[in-house]
Amino acid sequence: MRTIWIYLIGMLTAATAGAQEAKNPVSAAEMKKIYQEVKTPFKYGLVMVPNDKDHKMDCPTIFRKGKYWYMTYLIFSGRGYETSMAKSSDLLHWEKQGKLMSFADSGKWDDNQKAGYNALLDIKWGGSYQAKSFNGKYWMSYFGGKERGYEVEPLSIGMAYTDKHPSVVQEWQRLDKPVLSSLDSDVRWWENRHKLFKSTVIADQKKLTGHPFVMYYNAVGDSLANNKKTRWYERIGMAVSDDMIHWQRFMKDPVVHHPVGITGDAVIQQIGDNYVMFYFGAFWQDRKGSFNRFAASKDLINWTDWTGAT
Repeated sequence: MRTIWIYLIGMLTAATAGAQEAKNPVSAAEMKKIYQEVKTPFKYGLVMVPNDKDHKMDCPTIFRKGKYWYMTYLIFSGRGYETSMAKSSDLLHWEKQGKLMSFADSGKWDDNQKAGYNALLDIKWGGSYQAKSFNGKYWMSYFGGKERGYEVEPLSIGMAYTDKHPSVVQEWQRLDKPVLSSLDSDVRWWENRHKLFKSTVIADQKKLTGHPFVMYYNAVGDSLANNKKTRWYERIGMAVSDDMIHWQRFMKDPVVHHPVGITGDAVIQQIGDNYVMFYFGAFWQDRKGSFNRFAASKDLINWTDWTGAT
């Protein structure tokens, strides 16, 4: 009986995803055109590696100032995540610059986890890729936590800021409390397992959501408390803000997800009239391993998932 219920729940999840995709869809012809534009059949290889085998490197965010490119990235040391930056003139050869958010022993909620992602970058495909400011500050969203180790719960999303350009090596200031947490009263079923992960914050000048700032973030959770098989799956959802400080969840369900495995780490680009979400997939029902995928949208809310080759 339990197997039947799991099967039915999976069918309902798939039906819900299909119903979401039916709203304001991107046509098959447009999706194919986007694929032809963004596919990467040729791989250059590694452009940066950690200093030693005891450190791991993850989650690059790229922006530009003048003739230089800048990459913020995460370093995992065993204690947790810190955020660092590198610099390049050609996107292939990178020089490490220093840390932007470091470990602390202050007793705060994010002492041992500070995984940052630059916000409000120019998202136009082939555009300036510059970092833009709001209210006299540059912004960075990050997931943080107080526990030591690899992604030890609880992990929440915070906001950091600076009045200097983000290309300057500096310790960013941070809000005192998370802006999104699994302990919030309005937490959704898909993010209720105490781990909120990578976030991407973009400016929406058209206010398609009714708000000028949109955050996409992935988290783990499930409404079925005893369903151990699916309780750790990751999905991508939305939050919105008017001031980059106060955030509220948008929609009850995730905007991009799959019945099994990980769907996460969204990066948004605008290609013509479409918004394109590049994301990370892993351990799906119909595909082994990990890979990159994309979905497209006309309104930043309803997303059409690419189902072709990767």
